Amino acid sequence: MRVMVTGGGGFLGRAICARLVARGWEVFSYSRGEHPELKALGVQQIRGDLASFSDVTAAFADVDGAFHVAAKAGAWGGFQEYFDANVRGTWNVIAACRMNRVRTLVHTSTPSVAHRGTRPVTGADEAAATLADRYKAWYPATKRVAEARVLAANGNALSTVALRPRLIWGPGDNHLLPRLAERARAGKLKFVGDGLNLIDTTYIDNAAQAHLDAFDALHDKPDAACAGKAYFISNGEPKPISDILNSLLRAVGAPTVTQLMPFRAAYWAGAALELAYSVLPIKGEPVMTRFLAEQLSTAHYYDISAARRDFGYQPKVSTLEGLRQLGNWWRKQGGAPGA
Repeated sequence: MRVMVTGGGGFLGRAICARLVARGWEVFSYSRGEHPELKALGVQQIRGDLASFSDVTAAFADVDGAFHVAAKAGAWGGFQEYFDANVRGTWNVIAACRMNRVRTLVHTSTPSVAHRGTRPVTGADEAAATLADRYKAWYPATKRVAEARVLAANGNALSTVALRPRLIWGPGDNHLLPRLAERARAGKLKFVGDGLNLIDTTYIDNAAQAHLDAFDALHDKPDAACAGKAYFISNGEPKPISDILNSLLRAVGAPTVTQLMPFRAAYWAGAALELAYSVLPIKGEPVMTRFLAEQLSTAHYYDISAARRDFGYQPKVSTLEGLRQLGNWWRKQGGAPGA
């Protein structure tokens, strides 16, 4: 089996590549940069831009299936960069699959496509979790368009499925955890609201396995139960955001958080920062946005029964065991998250 993973050098992409290599498959990664971890795994790396039609279609020659993991994530940034990476990039991946007769495409989406402001989501399934009408960030807006394109592309020639993993964490994270730990050590981390809103998360091994489970169920089976559908993915263990965040911080040796910030204060601070970053030559991204304030203060957890039923997804690593493994990994890195 010859399989392409876009964004193979990222946190989730690396985990998927490692599992595919362990199966004895020939694995390719398509991304902007070169990644030593993938070279060590024996993954063949192809460098290119997702927004380049010619680069993507050439990279997909002679592969049997694909995992489209690459995306521009975040709560801040200009429209064009999100559109090019998430919408145009996904169009190119779909076209590349069709032109090269790739049979199976597993697309990494996000539960943020169902984020509806301050409306809590408590155990809703894919049918009940209505997609938003408007978004306060380009990331969920462009990911919604990309997901819709992938699902619409499903057919006899190309079988597609979209997965929406919720807040992926675990050993090897060089993005989320280091930033959280840095802000916690600087005393700049606060809970928005009372910190008791329930959220669910996804341990990295579970997120990667969900992608392989979906691929196995879908490959060469255009009539598979999951074909042309989107699925929420998580550990299936909703907990208060304060418990989850502080458990992660303890696992990487960072101070826990006790400070609270009222939602309205966070929301309007986010609005003010968005305006300032839009009109002033300020580098980086705001520490708070309206989208982040809503996400951090609202209950968001989903029913994963459909993924269990349609392609056998079963979160094998519990949150407690994942935290233990995260702590072990952190200590082996010498106490430096993301090292």
